[in-house]
Amino acid sequence: MVHDIGAEPVSDDDPAQSGGMMAGLPPLLLGTYTPKIDAKGRMALPAKFRSQLGSGMVMARGQERCVYLLPQSEFRRIAVQIQRTSMGNKAARDYLRVFLSGAVDQEPDKQGRVLVPQMLRDYANLGSDIVVIGVGTRAEIWNRQAWEDYLADKEQGYSDIADDVLPAMEF
Repeated sequence: MVHDIGAEPVSDDDPAQSGGMMAGLPPLLLGTYTPKIDAKGRMALPAKFRSQLGSGMVMARGQERCVYLLPQSEFRRIAVQIQRTSMGNKAARDYLRVFLSGAVDQEPDKQGRVLVPQMLRDYANLGSDIVVIGVGTRAEIWNRQAWEDYLADKEQGYSDIADDVLPAMEF
């Protein structure tokens, strides 16, 4: 399902937002959105994500040449987790260097736009046609064609990998 930038705002009766039974959990970012990057490198955040990400967020290099968009608390949690193993683990040190060196604090402007830095636009080959997807505790910004190619490639095996990824549970 593709949502426009003007997607419905978070409801006041959303337990994750109102301190109900989901209080204390990180935001759950879901869906697919198709904003544009303007000539100045700004992207309008999907309306649904604005309140969930908060006023401060971090953009960083993601896997598969996308850009991660994380609430600051989630970014800090990931960085701390990697740092716990980094001193004795070369792969973790390498990952941490690339991850943190490409990370940028961002705050949306009054129109809900954030600047996608040139370094990250180059990394993910982002032009004006992009896709923003919610992936649970983070969002990912993709080059639209790269996302469509990735999705077409992965949809074929989606049900096949479910047994490997999901614990034994009934839906």
